[in-house]
Amino acid sequence: MKRDTLTAGEARRIALAAQGFATPRPAEPGKRHLLKAIERLGVVQIDSVNVVSRTHYLPAFSRLGAYPRPLLEELAWAKKRPLFEYWAHEASLLPLAAHPLLRWRMQDAHDGVGTWKGIARFLRERRDFVDKVLAEIAARGPLSASELELGHKGQGGWWGWSEAKRAVECLFWTGELTTATRRSTFERVYGLPEKVIPRKILDLPTPPREEAQRQLVMTAARAMGVATERDLRDYFRLGVAEARARIAELADAGALVPVTVKGWREPAYLDPAARRPRRVEAHALLSPFDNLIWFRERTERMFGVRYRIEIYTPADKRQHGYYVLPFLEGDALTARVDLKADRKAQTLLVQASHAEPWATAETPQRLAAELRLMAGWLGLEKVHVRPKGDLAKALADAV
Repeated sequence: MKRDTLTAGEARRIALAAQGFATPRPAEPGKRHLLKAIERLGVVQIDSVNVVSRTHYLPAFSRLGAYPRPLLEELAWAKKRPLFEYWAHEASLLPLAAHPLLRWRMQDAHDGVGTWKGIARFLRERRDFVDKVLAEIAARGPLSASELELGHKGQGGWWGWSEAKRAVECLFWTGELTTATRRSTFERVYGLPEKVIPRKILDLPTPPREEAQRQLVMTAARAMGVATERDLRDYFRLGVAEARARIAELADAGALVPVTVKGWREPAYLDPAARRPRRVEAHALLSPFDNLIWFRERTERMFGVRYRIEIYTPADKRQHGYYVLPFLEGDALTARVDLKADRKAQTLLVQASHAEPWATAETPQRLAAELRLMAGWLGLEKVHVRPKGDLAKALADAV
């Protein structure tokens, strides 16, 4: 069967529209806008690095602008919440409707399937201790690992976790515990699912593994618009064989449309309902863990930009900086800035700024406007551009 062909530009604009970048930002973004944005993405990665802002706050800022940050905390960790935490792409926030779709993964963790062998072994070998942890949380209510005065303290291995931390994390992966809330230090507080997740969600039937995976693939397809098999597989970190089988089933059923994208080496799949805008006029700073760019292979294929996070690279070997955010201008990534929120000085520091070859004379002004918006959103008073990088002078003048 002959595949339809998309140009690289068409594919890029389809992907940006699917990610929410082809829609004007609301004048006053509120809870409804925030929840809709997260539901569109299907999953938001959580990360504890707070150089600028913890990453889960940033995707909504990129798409909505300066929304009230406490709204995300309310959606994620308030008593009545529409989101829950689980291991999806990485540690993630997801709409509650996704809970049944990930129970097969919780079961795999419980049974020690594949990469989960160490978790199952710990739960099996330390069952008496694990049961004490569960009984303690059942009796006292949600607790952090540090509040569980059980077991040995951290002694190396498993990131130096204590026995209690290992137990609650294993139980989190198997779904026997969930995140009740987060503390100001970003410490996870663990609770029993029946005390945290609405009964109507827990009572939803568990779909067969294959059907759950098909739904996850379709969530990924809707969030990306057009994607290769590897793109679709990466979104929820599905296994190679399982993802390939589910994608083939969805394509056979017409739920995914096989297409060819000029310049892409691999075949792609189109969401039949995907928008096809002729132009995208977005201006947005992107978290290193934003859904649009978190799969670096896809980022390079779509935008022609090789992007890597350099947090773990020695300082003298970094090319662009410690915590670098690409700048989306229209339908291109035109610059990247190494940012740091200096909260003591009330300043958003641009420690380095670099332009891509296709940046235009308007790029510094547009980037400066986005930096000022971010500074205000973070409660900072000003933006300061340090003289490092080929864009620094023009950006400093624009700021």
